[in-house]
Amino acid sequence: MVLLFRFIKTLIVTRLSRRIGPLEEGRVSMRVWPNDLDLNMHANSGRYISFMDIGRVNLLVGMRIFRKVLRMGWRPLVGGSMTTYRRPLLPFERFTVRSRIVAWDEKWLYFEHIVENAKGEMAATSTVRGLMRGPKGNVAPGELLVVAGLNIESPPLPVHIAKWRDAEARD
Repeated sequence: MVLLFRFIKTLIVTRLSRRIGPLEEGRVSMRVWPNDLDLNMHANSGRYISFMDIGRVNLLVGMRIFRKVLRMGWRPLVGGSMTTYRRPLLPFERFTVRSRIVAWDEKWLYFEHIVENAKGEMAATSTVRGLMRGPKGNVAPGELLVVAGLNIESPPLPVHIAKWRDAEARD
């Protein structure tokens, strides 16, 4: 339920904030609540992934395309992630999720998420690949850019993402 409240808060706060460009960073601030904790009394590793989901919602709303894609019947999906955990997020600690689109190819959008604790230290980082799926199947990133009113090329795919993509390729 707390994630639902965070989702709603993100929708409202981001909509009232300045527009986010397609390659700009979005930021969402949250707090660690008791139901985010694991037996070690810090944020559960799965919660970090949920926090990053909220970061991607922040980007869609900030780019002012969230309503458009929903009207088209498109829904965001995650196809994989590589996450590294560095420091714990402790009970009631404030933290920030910084998110940005790094690049895209013919199928996937590649996102970077950095979770920072209250001291500004990296608590976790993740590279996530995602896409939109509509009634007719997967939506190419180029189609999403058209909906956003953009005509831009992808930045070069970072080496670590290209290696990940190649390692995951299926014949």
